[in-house]
Amino acid sequence: MTFKASSVTLPDLYEASIAELQDGLVKGHFTSVQLVKAYFDRIEEVNLKGPALHAVIETNPMALSQAAALDDERKDRGGRGPLHGIPLLLKDNFATLHGEGMNTTAGSYALLGSVVPRDAFVAAKLREAGAVFIGKANLSEWSGMRGKWGLLTGQVPNGLSERGGQTFSPYYPNAHPSSSSSGSGVAMAIGLAAGSLGSETHGSIVSPSSRNNVVGIKPTIGLVSRSGVIPISSHQDTPGPMCRSVADAALLLNFMAGPDPRDAVTLHQPGLVPDYTRALDKNALKGVRLGVPRSFIRNSKVIEETFNLSLDVFRALGAEIIDPADFPDAEELLASKAEKRVLDVDFKVDLNKYLSELVDVPTGVKSLAALIEFNERRAELGLPPPFYKDQSQLIQSEAAQVDDAYLSALAEDFDLGRTRGIDATLAQFNLDAIILPTDALAWKPTAIAGYPLISVPLGFQPDDVELLPAAPSSVYEQAPGLPFGIAFMGTAYSEFKLIGYAYAFEQATHVRLQRRAYDAAIPRTQLTDVMSQL
Repeated sequence: MTFKASSVTLPDLYEASIAELQDGLVKGHFTSVQLVKAYFDRIEEVNLKGPALHAVIETNPMALSQAAALDDERKDRGGRGPLHGIPLLLKDNFATLHGEGMNTTAGSYALLGSVVPRDAFVAAKLREAGAVFIGKANLSEWSGMRGKWGLLTGQVPNGLSERGGQTFSPYYPNAHPSSSSSGSGVAMAIGLAAGSLGSETHGSIVSPSSRNNVVGIKPTIGLVSRSGVIPISSHQDTPGPMCRSVADAALLLNFMAGPDPRDAVTLHQPGLVPDYTRALDKNALKGVRLGVPRSFIRNSKVIEETFNLSLDVFRALGAEIIDPADFPDAEELLASKAEKRVLDVDFKVDLNKYLSELVDVPTGVKSLAALIEFNERRAELGLPPPFYKDQSQLIQSEAAQVDDAYLSALAEDFDLGRTRGIDATLAQFNLDAIILPTDALAWKPTAIAGYPLISVPLGFQPDDVELLPAAPSSVYEQAPGLPFGIAFMGTAYSEFKLIGYAYAFEQATHVRLQRRAYDAAIPRTQLTDVMSQL
């Protein structure tokens, strides 16, 4: 859908691509100021009002003046490139300059007003490219590390933070948004920005991308710097783009990737970072061998049936499907507790380091121990019952230590995820990549291996699917029309190939366009509305 302003056709902000928006800016059809205003109005419509999706924690008070400066720069000296004047959202664990007026809090009041030393490295790179950060996206508080993992009954749900409230998917009222980068996924689904950034430790980019009908790229650990991002684990964390298309995600990845002296692992990248937009080839699947690890696909009939039908699409596009192509260590990998031990320790070590480097913290929270004490002092002012009493994961991490058991768990993760996992499967079946439903625990092996994963829309739950939980609930885990995705998995630094495969599938299927969010969750403001006010 497009909209007309006089004789000019304007893009529909529900679906508009970064390239479309940049084209309109270059041609003078609209300005960056108008674009930011339109996105602000769209956020205003659905974030706290109407469906109250709680996708955005706060907006940038300087975004309009920054957009105006970029509009003037374009007139005087020309554009910086494809991101000049493009509005983006950042998950609320990406540091942004304190003087800009936005907080960086991981959803917690413990860090409200804290002063970061600088932009996160990826934020600085995007800012230099001309992007405008219009706000911070909501998330699971501390990226899901406050309460016990993944439970919805009596524990802290994903998508819930003290500052931002409970994020909801826009595909069914009060539907669970899935995993910690939930605000970024929801915002992309309904066009609250041109693009967004999330972070992943264990499914937190690809899972909300799957649930909200968008594209998410979880890069190899070491491709994108983590400096300035509130951490969970130096062994598993990575920022990544979340967008409405593979093309947009590839474009953002171009500007995010690269070495950073403040993140040593990025200094070991193999050669120059490629131009990922050159991977956007509709014929990328011709002659490719794709493996299906069947043993991971369990307890999801609708998703499995839709995935099985998609295999014919891959074959029609020239790929050879090896099915099954099971991991030799599949059961051992799924049963392993090593990842939990590693994350318990890493969270304490890495969070303490991040907090110690803050310039100022008005609450005095400069360590994990101080955070636990802060939460205890104000328990009934924090999360709503019954969640406010739960900080079990914080407490477990505070008790964890770097010891022989930790080092053994780290070695076990690499062995299960890399050596006997992804790399062994690729070699055994002579595969170019591995595919499976995103929701079939696709993130587990890539999380512990530190390898890349891309999720692309695959399908939707049928209208007659059972609403779960069946009893009235504040958050529905299963509901009619909820989206789900397909994941592309590969070895370290195989992003270029995976982007090509994901793009070819996306262009052949256009699943995202097959179903829109429920009506009340779709913002009505378009560029024409903003332009008519001037």
